[in-house]
Amino acid sequence: MHRETGRPDPVSCLNVILRTRPRASTGWARTGWARTGWTRTGWTRTAIGVAALAAATLLAIQGCAPAPSADAATAQGRGSGVPDYAQTLAQAQDTFTNIVRISTAAAASGDTTAGLSVAADAQWALARAQYTALTAAGTPVPVYRYGPPTYYIPAPDGYPQWFAVTVPRTPVVGGHPGAAVNTIMLFEKGKAKLGWTLAAAAALDQPLPPVAVDSDGYAVAAPLTDGSVLLRPDVVGPTQAAVADEGPANPAATVISAGPQTTGLYAVQAAQAAAEQARGLTYQWLLQGADFAQFELRLRDGGDLVIYGMSLNTTLEHPNLVKGAPLPASAGIRALFAAPTEVGYHAVYANWTYQFAAIDPAATAPHAKLTIIGAAGGLSYGHAY
Repeated sequence: MHRETGRPDPVSCLNVILRTRPRASTGWARTGWARTGWTRTGWTRTAIGVAALAAATLLAIQGCAPAPSADAATAQGRGSGVPDYAQTLAQAQDTFTNIVRISTAAAASGDTTAGLSVAADAQWALARAQYTALTAAGTPVPVYRYGPPTYYIPAPDGYPQWFAVTVPRTPVVGGHPGAAVNTIMLFEKGKAKLGWTLAAAAALDQPLPPVAVDSDGYAVAAPLTDGSVLLRPDVVGPTQAAVADEGPANPAATVISAGPQTTGLYAVQAAQAAAEQARGLTYQWLLQGADFAQFELRLRDGGDLVIYGMSLNTTLEHPNLVKGAPLPASAGIRALFAAPTEVGYHAVYANWTYQFAAIDPAATAPHAKLTIIGAAGGLSYGHAY
């Protein structure tokens, strides 16, 4: 279940198959990423295509912006106070300010309807789980404070419209602020009848590289099928998944950097699988695509910034799904059960939704690898039987 985005066919990450691994007990297939099959350079993939993204303009908060049209300057959001169009810096600032205001107030008061009204895609999946956990277990919905943002504003060219910001974001727990984290946030308006929403947010572990700007001052948007970079953007997610699922021995590791979201994710999941095996249980995981929007911006050095979402699906089960002693489930997983009476006599399923930002280097860059520079995520589904 996803919030309506207005996209006729949202992007699902491609799947890269370098070797197969049976998952008979879960029914997950590595060909289950999307809908249309094709093959290139010996890797079997499936894909959903989308039109090339609209041109985008890079505007710092102190910078200038295109002059608004009369319609754009006066257009207002439907019911939320969020402007319809982000054609100017001032309008993008209004959208950012209003969505932050609405989501912060909703989180503080536990207002599920208001909180979900300004979320979409991966952010909606995470927010829905957070409000579910609040209702089921009293777990507070995260609240943040924001510093001054830098804006990357798409030029209006039909729908979807979108813009991104990088901003210092500080978590506040019990009224006490934590450490500020530089975060990239993606805002989207799927079509005219829909309001602006926050679609993605990822914590950056390094500064965002300079974005290429054209002669009119607009940042250069890269297409989903950009062939000038090391990996086409539509295979960035599957390449990451190949390493996260199968480790550094997978051939995909030659084109993607080691790190916490690739080899590190594999190491954590493999260690848990080994620990469960020692207890006579079976643990399996699969990082896979999801029907979330994906966006790309051309970088000044010829690479692409790719912003995308994925799902990590896990299963803990008795071998062959035989009935046995109740399986353990964390409080976070239990809070997402559809019914509090669910007990894992056979299996416990838990899914995480993740949002990533990656640098896809220019194809001509010597010895370069795809590098994930931002990530955020959390539990989004739990079930036991």
